[in-house]
This record gives sequence, C-alpha cells and structure tokens, in this order.
Amino acid sequence: MMGETMALTAAVAFAKDNGDRFVDELKALLRIPSVSTAPEHVGDVRRAAEFCAAELTRIGLEHVRLIETSTADRAGYPLVYADWLHIPGKPTVLCYGHYDVQPAEPLDEWKSPPFEPEIRGENIYARGAVDDKGQMWMHVKALEALMVAGGGTLPVNVRVILEGEEEVGGEGIAAFVREHGEQLKADVALVSDTELFADGLPTLCVGLRGMIYTEIEARGPRTDLHSGMYGGAAPNPFVALAQIIAKLKDEDGKILVPGLYEKVQKPTDDELKAWKALPFDEEHYRETEVGSTVLTGEPGFSVMERTWARPTLEVHGMPGGFIGAGAKTVIPAKATAKVSLRLVPNMTPAETFAQLKGFVESIRPKGIVIEVRMLHSGDPIVVSTDNEFVRAATEAMRTVFGKETVFVRGGGSIPIVGDFVRHLKIPTVMMGFGLPDDNLHAPNEKFHLPNFHRGIESIIRWLQAVGA
Repeated sequence: MMGETMALTAAVAFAKDNGDRFVDELKALLRIPSVSTAPEHVGDVRRAAEFCAAELTRIGLEHVRLIETSTADRAGYPLVYADWLHIPGKPTVLCYGHYDVQPAEPLDEWKSPPFEPEIRGENIYARGAVDDKGQMWMHVKALEALMVAGGGTLPVNVRVILEGEEEVGGEGIAAFVREHGEQLKADVALVSDTELFADGLPTLCVGLRGMIYTEIEARGPRTDLHSGMYGGAAPNPFVALAQIIAKLKDEDGKILVPGLYEKVQKPTDDELKAWKALPFDEEHYRETEVGSTVLTGEPGFSVMERTWARPTLEVHGMPGGFIGAGAKTVIPAKATAKVSLRLVPNMTPAETFAQLKGFVESIRPKGIVIEVRMLHSGDPIVVSTDNEFVRAATEAMRTVFGKETVFVRGGGSIPIVGDFVRHLKIPTVMMGFGLPDDNLHAPNEKFHLPNFHRGIESIIRWLQAVGA
C-alpha cells in the first residue's frame, strides 16, 4: 500500500510538472486536420493515427500497430492499438478515444483558424480540442505519468484502442469489436468523450441516447425541368420533402411516427429527483448555450428529460437543386433530406428505422418516388452505477475537484459503448471533462485547460484505484 501511494503521488507530481509539455503536444495533434468525412483529408486522418501510435510507443506501451478497416463500399481509417499486459490477476482497462474531427465550416465564424490552436484565457481553441483529441490525450498522458512513476510499469493491465471514424458512424471499429473482440478482452472500458454538468462539478455520464441517421431521397421528373414550362404539371421533390418533414412531428416537438413511443423507458424516480437537484438555470441555458428566443420541445417534460430521456427527430440538411448565386428556375429531378432520430432505452435502431421508413412511404406525395436509407446507427445505453469501477471513478473525481460527483445522462450518442456491452460484455466508465459551452461540432470549439489537467489527474487516480 505504501508503494502504491508513493507511485500515485509521483505520477500526479509528474503530470503537474509536465503540464505545459502536454499542452504543446496536444497543439501538435490539433494542427492535423483529421476531418474523417472529407475525402481531401484522407492523408491527414492517417497522419493523426500515426502521430498517436508514435506517442503510445514513446511512452512505453507495447504491440503498437495500426489496424486497417473497411466497410462494404469503401476503405476505412485505421484503428490504433497498443497494450501493456504484465500483471496477472489485476484488472485490464480498455482506454478508448477517437482522433478524427468534425468539419470546421463555417470558417468565417472562427475567431482563430480551426487548425491553428490558440490559447485565449484558460481555454485552448481548435477543432477537436475537446471532441475528442484533448480528452483522448488525457488518457495517453495519464498512462505516461503512471509509467514514469512506476519505473516502466503500470498499476493495471491496459489496452488502448483509438479510432478515426467516430464522426462518420464508427463502422470500422464496430466491425472489429464484433469480429475480433478477443483482441480487446478487458474488465472495463474508459471513455472520455462527455462533459461536466457545470464547471467545477465532477460528473459521470451513465446514459446516452442512441440514434439512427437517415437519408430521405425524393425523386420526381426524369431530369431537371424549366419551372416556367413545367411548373404546375411536374412534381417537385423539394416541395414533397417539405410536406413529408412537416408531418414528422408537431409544433410541440412530439414525433408523429406511429408506434414510436410505445417502448420508451422512462427514467426512474431517483434519477428524476437527482436531475431536479442539479444546479441548472433554464434561462441561462437558453441564452448562453442555445441562443434562441425560446426553448422548444414536448410540454410537460424538463429540459433534462427532453434532452436525455426522450426521443427526438431533427433535420440536418437538404442538398439538391440550385443553390448558387443568382437565379435558376429549375424543378430538380431529385432532392434529399438528412434526418436523424435520437433513441432512448428500450428503443432499437432497426425497429425505429422500420417505423420511420414505413411512415414516410405512407405519406409520399403524388408523383414522387421515395427512398429512405439508413446511414449509421447506435443503440441507447444506460450504465449501472453499482460497480466497483464507477465507485472508483466517483472517488477519484471527488478527490480532484473537492466536490461530490454527480451522475447524469447525455443527449448525444457514442455507439461504441453499446458495442462494448454487447460484444465484450464489459461496463464502460464515461468520465468526461468538457463543458456545456465548449462548442462541440461548432465554430470556436474549445477545451478549458484546467479541466484538461484535472482530467489527467482524475484518470491517474482512477487507474491506480482500479489496480488496488
């Protein structure tokens, strides 16, 4: 026990002494524009994978390699794997993160270039700063600190798996976990891709909504037509999509797809009571995070319920037709809408997609051919808090932040968490250190640097506690 305490103290001291270097390394990673959805950044995504692999090798992990992935229609981006497995009888921790990022557009809304990280105040601004390069880097630096403090050893067995397709559905890692799960055998997974409920409040995320991301394509005439000559006779795919979308949910935000709510599992009374006790100002949330004149959504449910525990439907884009400068009077041959639904416990992607597809086809306007495609999906997940790994995380964060750790759900989706449960049969600790105003997926994404350093220390303490 004395040796473990000394190693923990030394690891925390090392992390604090090397904090500036850790930030400089993070800046180097953030400069790589690893936008997984953009074909022009294929080389950059691979370069980010190689950067991570080189660092995992440098800090002393073993069997570091890139694992190539592919899907039915394209080559994928590589997984980065590493391990250190030298303590029989001790737990094995699987550390997960992703090195790919969202597109940075609209570029004119950034105060500094998205791939030239800049520190302003106590925040570092760059695309990927908090989602997920900065949080993934906390894992790497915590392992480095423990490795140095332990003289080349760790308090637990560790596997690391990093992916480059989280922002485009994560098909590659899902297939790998499904087909080669034995290579990731572990007792618990650690994911840092969530946020604190409020600055300074230690938070563990214990639930995530699932999702289906779909594409609805409407086809009308055989080819684009002149609206002056054919308007009034030819069906317009854009108008058809607008009519369909308008029937998907009502003005209060209730989804109108038949049967969608039948299996929705409500949060427990204890959860609702805990959420009500959280420090939350709805008006501040509206003004500083949403930025709209009013909040919308189903009446009778709190903001937390609407964003954490209720299914939602959103439209993300409608590409097609003429969008250039000036005018072009065209009736397009086809138009597409990108539509997603967030799912809650007891809902499944396959059943929800079938319900959506059936409903859209049933309300198809006259003269329009409809195709509904699933692009990617993920299951909803609720993690039990009654296990030793969550208890160790709760204590680690309480020690670092000096406050009791709270449990929340997240409105977003991390599909890999469900894959870990289904295929590896292990729980996941979702220990994230972002903030609600970190602008994930938006211009001026940031990471609060004090939380970057607190995150490293919390992970050090958690890994040490798991090993003990």
